[in-house]
Amino acid sequence: MITVRNLYKEYQITKKGKGLSGTLKALFRNEKQIINAVNGLDFHVAPGEIVGFIGPNGSGKSTTIKMMTGILTPTSGEVLIDGRNIAKYRKEVVRDIGVIFGQRTQLNWDLRLEESFELLRHIYQINKKDYRETLALMDSILGIGALLNKPVRQMSLGQRVKGDLTAAMLHSPKVLFLDEPTIGLDVGSKYALRKFIKEINALKGTTVILTTHDLGDIQELCERLIIINNGTMVEDGNLSDIVDRIAPYRTLVVEYYDDTVPKHPKARILSASDNIVRYKFMKSDMTAAELINDLSALHPIKDIGIEEAGIDDIIRIAYNSSSQPL
Repeated sequence: MITVRNLYKEYQITKKGKGLSGTLKALFRNEKQIINAVNGLDFHVAPGEIVGFIGPNGSGKSTTIKMMTGILTPTSGEVLIDGRNIAKYRKEVVRDIGVIFGQRTQLNWDLRLEESFELLRHIYQINKKDYRETLALMDSILGIGALLNKPVRQMSLGQRVKGDLTAAMLHSPKVLFLDEPTIGLDVGSKYALRKFIKEINALKGTTVILTTHDLGDIQELCERLIIINNGTMVEDGNLSDIVDRIAPYRTLVVEYYDDTVPKHPKARILSASDNIVRYKFMKSDMTAAELINDLSALHPIKDIGIEEAGIDDIIRIAYNSSSQPL
């Protein structure tokens, strides 16, 4: 569905020295510097995938999304949507994509929500039958029907997000780009948005590209994760596989009946306090069941718990490792 080939985006900036002298010097002699915001990205997204596309601030992810949606033109390389180069066939391709950029609404502030939808229906030349069917589907998922007569300017942030999601799906796009869609949302609104993504993917087979700093979005929605930093690829693969490779360990939390601290040759003690001992062990060395069995043979156990590496830890490690060229 989406193919990104050898994608580059360069920006030219003017370097200026410090203070007044630097400003005056720049008036007569400009020193230019080339910045590579995106530096040779290659990846493919299959139809129906939900892909988390993430990176730290300044990593180039938003620039990449803007090239993938036709807002920016690549310096070199290409983006193909359903086999068509979006830079060359932008008008045709945008009919197959829907886009939401954070809190930048595409709804008309001065109109009722339904009037905004009608305006988009005419822009995308959607026939009334398809329009009504899509609106009914969106109502079943998001409960949008109760908001149709409400002016956009009177809506809460969560209600506007529902309106934007519906607006992005009115023309039944094959691909949906969501750039920080949950920013500023409360728990209930985040739940509604995640439910929408799952259901629209299941019902229509919509391919979803999701950029987010909310790690809950990734855990709830994405089986595949693409991580970029400094404009280059850091990771691309199944989320669970990335977790196992970057953090191939678990932590076993054991509560004993007294302050005895049994040791194990294949587990490192991270902490021991108030009869609770935390053991770190490699998944490849042994299972949690084996470690529990060995420890219980050494000393009576009152309670146990297992801690997996958190997705935030995984991403932090991946970001840090990207300081070296891949």
